[in-house]
Parts: sequence; C-alpha cells; structure tokens
Amino acid sequence: MPTTPAYVAAFVIALAVTFAITPLVKWAARRLQVVAVPSDRSVHEKPMPLLGGVAMLIGFLAAMAVAWLSGGFPAVFEGQVSTIIGVVVGAVILCAVGTLDDVRDVSAPAKTAGIVLAASVMYLFGVTMLYFRPPFLDFLFVVGPGLAPLITVLWVLGMANAVNLIDGLDGLAAGIVAIGAGTFFLYGHHLATADVQVILPSNPSPLICVITAGICLGFLPHNFNPARIFMGDGGALMLGGLMAASTILVGGQTSQPFSGQVFFFFAPLFIPFFVMGIPIFDAAFAIVRRARKRASLAEADKDHLHHRLMRLGHGQRRSVLILWAWTAILSGFVLWPVYTDRGNAIVPFGVAALGVGLYTVLHPEVRRTRTRAHGQLQLDLDLPPEPPPEPPAPVHHEPQDH
Repeated sequence: MPTTPAYVAAFVIALAVTFAITPLVKWAARRLQVVAVPSDRSVHEKPMPLLGGVAMLIGFLAAMAVAWLSGGFPAVFEGQVSTIIGVVVGAVILCAVGTLDDVRDVSAPAKTAGIVLAASVMYLFGVTMLYFRPPFLDFLFVVGPGLAPLITVLWVLGMANAVNLIDGLDGLAAGIVAIGAGTFFLYGHHLATADVQVILPSNPSPLICVITAGICLGFLPHNFNPARIFMGDGGALMLGGLMAASTILVGGQTSQPFSGQVFFFFAPLFIPFFVMGIPIFDAAFAIVRRARKRASLAEADKDHLHHRLMRLGHGQRRSVLILWAWTAILSGFVLWPVYTDRGNAIVPFGVAALGVGLYTVLHPEVRRTRTRAHGQLQLDLDLPPEPPPEPPAPVHHEPQDH
C-alpha cells in the first residue's frame, strides 16, 4: 500500500504547482488574446482569460512525475505503468482539444472526435470497463470484448461533457470536481486496504483522484468569484476525463461486490453517480431540455442548475456554495456506509439535504427578491395605460428662390 505521506506529497505538489503557474498562464492568455468575451449566455461582464486548463495540466503532470520519481508508489508504477501512461496521454489530448476550442471555435463533431480519441487511447492502455453491477440488483454483468471499447468511450464522453456543462459560474466546476475527487480517493483507498481488499494496492485510481483534487484546489483561489481566469473547455474536459478514468479503474475492473448498506449493494460502479451527482444530473437534464425544444445538444442556454439558482435571487457565490453543499451531501451517502458499515445514512444526510433545499428556496434574500418582483408586477398592473403619443406637427417648407 502507498503510504499516507506519499499521497499527501502528491496532493501538495499538484496544489502548489497549479497555484503558482496559473498567474503565468493568465498573463500568457491575455497576451495571446485568448479570452472569454461576455455574451447573452454568460454571467461575467468583462473579457476573462482562458487557458486555466493548461495550468491544471502542468500541475497534474508535475505531481505524477514526482509520485513516480519519489518511489512512494512502487506497486502503481511497476504493475500499472501502462495504465498511468494511458491516463496521462488521454488527459493531454483532452486538454489540447478543449484548449483548441478556447482559442478558436471547434465544431461539436470535431470536439466529440477528440474526446473519443482520448478515450480510445485510455482503453488501449488498460483503462477498460470490464464489469458492470447494476444498483439494487444482485448480479454482475460482464462486459464482453466487443462492448468494452464502446462502453469505455461512452463513459469518458459522458463524464467530460458533464463537467463541461456545469462550468458556468466562478469556481463551480473546480469545487465540485475537488469534492468528488477527494471523496473517490477516500473510497478507493479504503477499498484497497488489507482488511477490505476489493481492489489491489497497485490500482492507480486513488493516486489519480488525489492529484485531481490537488489541481482543482490549487486553481480555485484564482477562479472563485470574482474570478481572474477561467479553466475553459481544456480544463473541464480534462477533469471529466480524469474522473471517468478513476471511476472505471475501480468500478469497472472489479468483480467483487462491496456492500455498505443493508438495503442495497454499494457497488463500486454506482459510486460515480453519487460522487458526481450534480454534473451528471445537470447533463441529463440539459439533454432532455434540448430534446424537448428540438435544439442541438451543442447549443448553449441559461437553464442549467446554476442559472436557475441565480434567477431565484442567489448571487454567484451563494449559488456555487449551494451546489458544493449538494455535491458534499451526495458524496456523504458514499462514505458513511463504506466506513461505518451502517445502513442508516439516509437519516443524517436526508436532514442535511432538506436543510440545503429549504435554504435554497426560503432564504430571506430569495423571499425579498420575489416580493420585490411581485410588487413591481402589481404596480405595473395597477397603473393606467399610457396614452398614445401625439403625432408630430407637420413641417412646412418655404419655397426657395433660384
């Protein structure tokens, strides 16, 4: 087993390098004029530097290199070096595809092709979906060699787009992925311990997760409202790909069930739906919404969860904090039964979820906003209609002598 200091070192390197390199990347983005211009579907009011994903990629590569050279992860880099290479190359491709879209608009089919390429590289190097255990059902579905590439690619494609869709407010995506990656690290590390041993100590998923959490937290001080730089599509696609790879390496490559509750199996493949519940739900809701409008899936709108929270009267910071809280609550459903072997997690986390929901809807600022809106509407209804404007007086032109 890799030691706790080894994981802490990888986390600190990822955080420190990302935090230090981000101002340099911001300066380069301004010099190269790679900025997000305000538009009708954005919430920022001035041009904002992009390329934050490049800083996160540098932090990821630096932490992975230190983890390899330090010798703190011998089982990972000796037994799973091919898998590590696949994840690193896939992350570079995803960041490159997203960054190219940040620099110049890339069509949706071309961007999808780039994500498929990154997922295919991951699959060829060992990041492969081999098993699927449906939740609530006590049977194991073995993914055949014919379906494994397709399911792996779809998983990476879905997770990358899910993170990209929620990247709409300052610090939202970075914070949610940090919470999700941190939770999944604790989950995977617990499954690899000697007394549980659901996954092998050589599984690289905990290392990938702890580094992902580090680069998110290192980037967050520059990205939280008021943001000074955006991660762009390069960062969002890369983070989604890293989370997809880490979840595949745990849930998709173990046939052993791990039950943490009395009521249903906490199958490893079901964990991502809890850990990444907010972006997955938002992505599914966006697909349904655009299908009803018969709009393209690539067409952006302002009906995501964070936009709806802002229309309720919450500012950017409060909307982000609420969605962070929801993500933490969903993640709590994972860790509580895993670490306690108790099935009553629904009680404390159900109460917490109710509290967040009530805060979202009944916060005094929201009520005041609704009251002001209702009062303005009533005032508009009570006012008499304005008379039509008088026609302008005719203008007479004197004849001119020639």
